[in-house]
Amino acid sequence: MIGQTDVLIFIITIVVTALFTAVVRRELLLADIRDNPIVSEHRQKSGTPTMGGFGILIGVALMALVTFTWNAVSYLHIMVFMMFVAGIFGMFDDLLGFKVKDYQKVVRNNCDEPVKIGLLSLQPGEEARVASPQAKKDYAKIVEKDHKLELIDEIPIKTETSETYKLFTQFILACFLIVPGVLSTNISGFEIGILMIPLAILAIIGSINAVNLIDGMDGLAAGIIAIASVASALYCGAITGSVASLPFVVLAGACVGFLVLNHYPAKIFMGDTGSYALGTGYMVAALLGNSLIFSIIALAVPIISVIISLLHRAHIITLPVEPLHHTLNYHGMSEQKIILLYWGVTLVVSIIALLLFGII
Repeated sequence: MIGQTDVLIFIITIVVTALFTAVVRRELLLADIRDNPIVSEHRQKSGTPTMGGFGILIGVALMALVTFTWNAVSYLHIMVFMMFVAGIFGMFDDLLGFKVKDYQKVVRNNCDEPVKIGLLSLQPGEEARVASPQAKKDYAKIVEKDHKLELIDEIPIKTETSETYKLFTQFILACFLIVPGVLSTNISGFEIGILMIPLAILAIIGSINAVNLIDGMDGLAAGIIAIASVASALYCGAITGSVASLPFVVLAGACVGFLVLNHYPAKIFMGDTGSYALGTGYMVAALLGNSLIFSIIALAVPIISVIISLLHRAHIITLPVEPLHHTLNYHGMSEQKIILLYWGVTLVVSIIALLLFGII
């Protein structure tokens, strides 16, 4: 189980990460590295420093150095190495995002009746982004010719790498863990042999994208990973031991420390630098600690969010704004309530999983 040493490490990680996140925030402000949200509901957050994931990376790195004298290279050190590689990939995505490739129009229905544009039907007074190809085709007729909708804003669209290139870089990243041969081929008592290689690659890629997608509101991703990591640490502590639980303890501490400045209203964003690192670190800890099934269950909220987004992109369902948490915000649920809802569901799912696995 989790001992006093783990609790101490957890607390120290919180303090260290919070302090260095504050330092990173100061440097980002001096360098004028600030976010420019593309979601119209979050335009008021423009100017908040981003790439704050460096605070998380410094926090976990220092804890890895502190524990290095205990048992040389451990699961924690492998996790931290993988997080740094992932953070570098995420950093390049963040830097590329500062280049504007286009401007997305935002319209408001000032009529007394609903107006259809693209896949949406705007009620009187409602606003929406002109995002889909059909909406862009409708724009000229509805706004410029018929004047049924009013143009109220133009949002800069960030330059992004293609999905194919992102998946390729994530695949390369996953191979950093596969090649050294440190993975067990056993999952919860089942020997799967060489099948562990594709499973681990898929798990890491899936975790990166799940955490990256959920990172759209203040403290949302950090809070979810903190809760899931604490639950996974409890699982590993009971099943495998402290060597397997330590990475999750440090990861949870880093997330809580980052939340000191990232909670609503956020004073810093983690950016892809942080979301890539957290997604990678969480799944690497699960793979090394043989808690893959449990940790995937604990990460249910981001995974379900990814599935819903994929269904939307496949035109099986229609969301007015992607991903799901932005849709909830679009329909009137406040950001604070959405964050608490997602944290609460993650906590409940984690507790249920701990009960089902007989940990508590």
